[in-house]
Amino acid sequence: MRQYGRLVGLLVILGLVTAPLQARVIRVEIESRTDVLNGKSFGAAGTYERLTGQVYFTVRVDNPHNSRIVDLRNAVNLHKGEVEFSADFVAFRPKDARKGNGSLLLEIPNRGRPRIVSLVDGGDPDLARDAGDGWLLRKGFTIVSLGWQWDAAGQDDLKLYAPTAKEGGRRITGLLRGDLMLAHVSDEIPLGHLILGSIGGNEYPVADPADPRNVLTVRDSREARRTVIARSEWQFAQTVNGKLVPNDRHIHLNGGFQPGKICEYVYVAADPVIAGLGFAAARDFAAYAKHNTDAVVHATRVYGEGISQNGRFLRDFLYQGFNADEEGRIALDGVLAHVAGAGRGSFNYRFAQPSRDAQPTSSVYFPTDLFPFTDLPETDELTGERGGLLDRAVAEKVVPKIFFSNTSYEYWGRAAALIHVEADGRQDAQLSSDVRIYHFTGLQHFAGPYPPRKGEGDLLGQAPESALPVRFFWRAMLTNMDAWVRSDTAPPRSSYPRLDDGTLVPLRDYSFPPIPGVNGPQEANEAGRLDFGADWRNGILSLQPPKVGKAFPVLVPQVDVDGNERDGVRLPEITVPVATYAGWNLRDPSIGAPEQRVAFEASYIPFAKTASERRKAGDPRKSIEERYGSREDYLDRFGHALDELVGQHWILPEDRSAVMLRGGQDWDEATR
Repeated sequence: MRQYGRLVGLLVILGLVTAPLQARVIRVEIESRTDVLNGKSFGAAGTYERLTGQVYFTVRVDNPHNSRIVDLRNAVNLHKGEVEFSADFVAFRPKDARKGNGSLLLEIPNRGRPRIVSLVDGGDPDLARDAGDGWLLRKGFTIVSLGWQWDAAGQDDLKLYAPTAKEGGRRITGLLRGDLMLAHVSDEIPLGHLILGSIGGNEYPVADPADPRNVLTVRDSREARRTVIARSEWQFAQTVNGKLVPNDRHIHLNGGFQPGKICEYVYVAADPVIAGLGFAAARDFAAYAKHNTDAVVHATRVYGEGISQNGRFLRDFLYQGFNADEEGRIALDGVLAHVAGAGRGSFNYRFAQPSRDAQPTSSVYFPTDLFPFTDLPETDELTGERGGLLDRAVAEKVVPKIFFSNTSYEYWGRAAALIHVEADGRQDAQLSSDVRIYHFTGLQHFAGPYPPRKGEGDLLGQAPESALPVRFFWRAMLTNMDAWVRSDTAPPRSSYPRLDDGTLVPLRDYSFPPIPGVNGPQEANEAGRLDFGADWRNGILSLQPPKVGKAFPVLVPQVDVDGNERDGVRLPEITVPVATYAGWNLRDPSIGAPEQRVAFEASYIPFAKTASERRKAGDPRKSIEERYGSREDYLDRFGHALDELVGQHWILPEDRSAVMLRGGQDWDEATR
């Protein structure tokens, strides 16, 4: 229906809003409008409705706030100095706007899929059958998920519809690169970013299958030497009904791709999409919601929220200077960038690949973890370069309130320490007064299954995943951010591992206990000094793969005698433990490369139940029996630890009973 609507117009437009030109939203087309759960009332906010549709934008190429959008002046639809584009959106708003709290949560959806409502409230992402406990709605938030990613792969994903570029009327070509490590033998791989067994982002098709610049290599690890596979051994093709047919989005390898090896391909693509318009979409929708009286949603305050890829989007959004709209007004009043580590991303380049990230064995050396890392200016002593993430926002007086939150995994897999140490790794960095950094100790990139068990497919690790929940932290963070922006009520102080107290250490000093049967990591992801060619700082990547220079220091959180990290915001499961929650998980030998880490995962390593069981196994960690007198003793200590978090505004008082219930389940699982 979306495609039909773009080609010939919607048959029924339930709402049509024409914004003033300066708002840069020129119209909103509403495809559907439904009452949430048939008109159920959510506390003082009353009933909600769900809207879906498209937002249409235009930007002026001569406005200085658009000058960093790569290839904007080359847009094929440039007309009278302006470029038009559009984006899908989904919104949840109180039917009576006066009952809302005036705050809009602008979700930057991960690979086109809205998740924040489900994550925070525990119901369906679309609230079609279940709203969970309706926390966001009961609090009166308006929630909007806005498409920003041109390569979102699913049919129903929220997308950005941006024009392509030509240079002087000529077709633009360039080199693209992709890589992956499989968990099983496969004859073919897609050119798109394969993540967790599915396509995270569509890719450009190969422009010329016979071009000699198309190359396929294989290697054992990130730093290992590449071996070029003879061109006669592979082709751009896919097996269909038992026959091999040409396909410009797949590679077929004679003998198949093997698990535990990094396969990397470079090929020539054409017709780049102007992907940087995704930044303009987020900026201009926020301005539209705050300043246009006819807006489809209204807000006094807008908070940008992004998780993983989308947290990196928000870090890059700030770095590239998009928090001032075309009139110089602040767009996002608050930013919650979660599990982004030190990263930004491939969001505003020629032939940008927004889905690409940085994993232990795929998306290696993409323009992701790049200097500068800290919010305030820092200096790269090797190159002499100086800068900070917020330099442009400071210069334009549009610095939002910011939460940078990470789990244990990001210190191993996303170089997270670099956001709060100097680039040389020798001292802790000073933070802006508008920034808080939080380390959620023992959690992984996304919560694993509960009760804890090993992952599957590409996520099959040697240990069960960490299942510690982030949901309750999110509810507290949203409450704290709203109070900070609304009334200048200070949120909890930053809490993260530091060099000055020994809770952050070089990898060589990491002192994980010798637990029988547990293999420890020998490496962690590095942020390298990359060179993609002469003009890559201006968005043109001509060298693939890039030259890789000296890496920035690798620092990880130090652990206690149990192997649990000593710092950060610690759930009772860490302060009153029945298990070790390590920030890494190694690949199971059955999927190859068992010395390498699994992407996104931490490890759950339970304590022995009894002293005799511990001694028999040779486990240096005290058993559950040696720590706690009974279930009641454990829960009493758990409750005291929880009350400290409530007092520090890390858990909401209304969520105490749910966290206590989880504590009882943790005990039962560990002593089963």
